[in-house]
Formats: sequence, C-alpha cells, structure tokens
Amino acid sequence: MTYPIRPISEEEWPQFSGVLAEGFNWTPHPTQTERWKANTEFDRTLAAFDGDLIAGVTGIHTFSMAVPGGMLPVAGVTAVSVLPSHRRRGILSQIMRRQLADIRERGEAVAALYASEAIIYGRFGYGRAADSLALRIPTHRSAFTAAAPSDPSLRVRVVRPADVRPVLEELFAEVVARRPGRYARDEGFWNMILADEEFDQQGAGSLRAILVEDSSRARGYALFRVKGNWGEYGAPDGELQLRELHATDPAAHALLWRAVLDRDLVTKVTADIPVDDPITQLLADVRQLHPRWLDDLWVRLVSVDAALTSRAYSAPVDVVIEVADDVCPWNAGRWRLTADTGSAACKRTDEAPDVSLPVSALGGAYMGAGSLVAQRSAGLLTEHSAGAVHALATAMSWSPAPWAGWVF
Repeated sequence: MTYPIRPISEEEWPQFSGVLAEGFNWTPHPTQTERWKANTEFDRTLAAFDGDLIAGVTGIHTFSMAVPGGMLPVAGVTAVSVLPSHRRRGILSQIMRRQLADIRERGEAVAALYASEAIIYGRFGYGRAADSLALRIPTHRSAFTAAAPSDPSLRVRVVRPADVRPVLEELFAEVVARRPGRYARDEGFWNMILADEEFDQQGAGSLRAILVEDSSRARGYALFRVKGNWGEYGAPDGELQLRELHATDPAAHALLWRAVLDRDLVTKVTADIPVDDPITQLLADVRQLHPRWLDDLWVRLVSVDAALTSRAYSAPVDVVIEVADDVCPWNAGRWRLTADTGSAACKRTDEAPDVSLPVSALGGAYMGAGSLVAQRSAGLLTEHSAGAVHALATAMSWSPAPWAGWVF
C-alpha cells in the first residue's frame, strides 16, 4: 500500500507523540512531552496516514554540525517510529525515502541520526560514522600517568548548572567545531540537557557541575549526577554518572577528570566518551577503563557531490568512485573526487572507476573515522585500481575521531 505522507500540524501532536511512545515502549512524563514538543520543527516532521490514523512518523532537527574542516548544515533525523500494528507494510521505507527527497530539496547534503537498532538504517544508505566508549572506572584504580599535564593557575569550582548556563554555552560553542559530529545547540537543546526535575534524575540525584577556571576565564566544565549508595558493611559505594565533559586545553581536561574521579563517597565513574578521549591516555592503568564499544552517529550522504566537496581532506587524492544508491538514485554512478588539504571538487565522470562502493560506505567514512580499508578486506566494496581504497581512506581520515556526544 501507499500511505499519504505529510508534515503534521500542532493539533496533531498528541497522535504523533503517541506513535513514538508505542514504538519506543516509552511513557514520558507530561513535562517531558512538552519539552519535546517545544523542540520540534513541525514543518520538518513527516507522518504516514492510514485514514485518519497516524501510523508512522519522523522528524528533523536543523543542525550546524562539525565535519572535517568546519561546520556544515546537516539534517538531524529523529523521532522515527511505526505503530506496532502497522509494521511490515513498507511505511518506514516510504517515510525515509520521502524524507531524503525533502532534505535534498532543502539543499542539505548530509543527514545524520542515532539508531535505536543498528540493523535498521544501512538499507537506507546510512553508514556507521562514529563510535563511542562506555566506561566504568573504579576510582581507587584511577591514578594518572606521571606525564599528565597540569596548570597551577587552574582551580575547580562547584556550581549549580542553571546558575552558570551562559558560561556552559560559551564554553561549548568554543569547542564544538573541534570534533566532527558535534553540533551547535540552540535554547531548546540546552533546556533538555540541563533539565533537572525528579523524573529527569532517575534515582541518580540532582544535575551537578564543576568548572575549571584560571584567573580570567572558565576553561572547561563537567556535568554529572551521583547515585549514592552504601555497601553491605556500611562503606560508601556511590556511582558518578558523567553526562558530559568539555575543555579548551589538555590541562583543563585532565583536571576535570581528576575532579570527578576524586569525588568523595564515589567508587566508580561511568561515562560515554569518544574513542580517543584523552582519558584513554591519561590513566596509568588503561585496563581500568573497562570499556564497552558502542556505535554513535550514523551518516547519510544525500547529495554525494556537494557532501564530498564540503569537507576537508587530510591528504591529496584523485580517484573515480562508482556509487551504488537505489534509495537516492541521483547519487548513483561515477564521480571523480579531486582533493588536497586546501580544496576539493567532486564531479560526474564517464571514466573507469577506481573504487565501487555503496553510498553507506561513504557515509561511514565521511566524518573521518574511516572503515573503507576494513570494508575492502571484508569484500563489501570493490577496488579496481591498486591502492585506490587506501588513498581514499587516508584522505578522508581525520583527527580527532568523530563523536556527537548527545542523542538527538
């Protein structure tokens, strides 16, 4: 069947949010629903209708997101769900195809999302573009290496997040472009990040913050909650849940980590961090990270030529790429990418391909993490010219590693 698809009106919000509640098995607090509604761009929603019933939904956040070399307009895909009663009818496919066409018409070359299930979005051309580490560090085994940086001018200040919101916003704006995948935050996103009602706390206490400052300015902050606990014999056994940590320089970063690891009555710190976060180098015993790998951001090139032209490259490359894309057929075919560390061009060509690959492979490499060589080894793409995959992977690689850092 073909289902009518269109943006919803504000009056249709209860039905729209109801589909998400069913799809994600979630019962939000009414205040959470209102926050979510306030951060919804209604003109960028889509709903599939079965008569008067909304059967499937999605939406977009209009982002300015860091990519290698700068900031780029990116469609942040969110709120994707189908009613359990309407699964296996092609509704998701129809919505996703319509959404990608709308993104292209709007002039955005890249879409990104967090996947509820990693198996879903590859079939729509999204590639795993960033990874994350979930850590559980025992504080009594968290000593730093002797070479850890320090700055005697820095001090730690305990603050209420709401009291220093302008400082937090300014610090984040200063560092956002340094790591591909992070995105600029508007007022609505900050409202959600700093939300601290009882239902936000989930038994882990109030949102807390520390600032690291010198005599003239703040140079970093951490947001966290502490879930207090006492062991069987009365010993403290609290868990500090680190929500985010951002710093302008290595010494501030190290001091922030030291401040959360040394908090009284806490025996473990949990956090989700980039795979190359400095803490992975600062701990004297790296095994105490107890890391668990997770996929983070998934990226889709909506317009291959514009996307590849809009990012920076780490090395010169001149390669003809044959792209397979049955969802966005305007991307399919051969493209010649010519780039160096200062500029890039991507144009249609009839030349013989050096590499043939699915568009999802380019999405997975777009933010700089790169899996092209591994995909060649796995037989998931084809190299026609010796060395072409390595050259393309080297050019598209970037440091630091991509990471979005906050689910949208």
